[in-house]
Amino acid sequence: MTTTQKTTVTISAKVNAPVEKVWEFWTLPKHITKWNNASDDWHTPHASNDLRPEGKFSFRMEAKDGSFGFDFEGIYDKIKTNKFIDYTIADGRKVQIHFETVGIETVITECFEAEETNSVELQQGGWQSILNNFKKYTESN
Repeated sequence: MTTTQKTTVTISAKVNAPVEKVWEFWTLPKHITKWNNASDDWHTPHASNDLRPEGKFSFRMEAKDGSFGFDFEGIYDKIKTNKFIDYTIADGRKVQIHFETVGIETVITECFEAEETNSVELQQGGWQSILNNFKKYTESN
């Protein structure tokens, strides 16, 4: 029997905000639609989020010119408020997000299993860009 080793990618950002604000901005759809994009020519026009174990989430991600779009969906595995979120993407890949208080700031660390279509570097860059947009949005609101 052959098993395929999945590549895990880790990204992080330090957000100049307390963990309670970071958690709220990370999890509420009214905020998710404001920051969940890797570049300015993309957006998230709709987000739903049932933040509980076995709860589902769906974020509609689209190019602003309408040329492409997809639903980023999954199911939550484990959640501890202000500490961590573990979920499984619809394609079966696992994601772990940790929120760590460092003084008055919050460090977010995301580990995700890479998919096999795009390069690891491209995926890491895209996910990091979204995280950087989250940081920018949270710090400016």
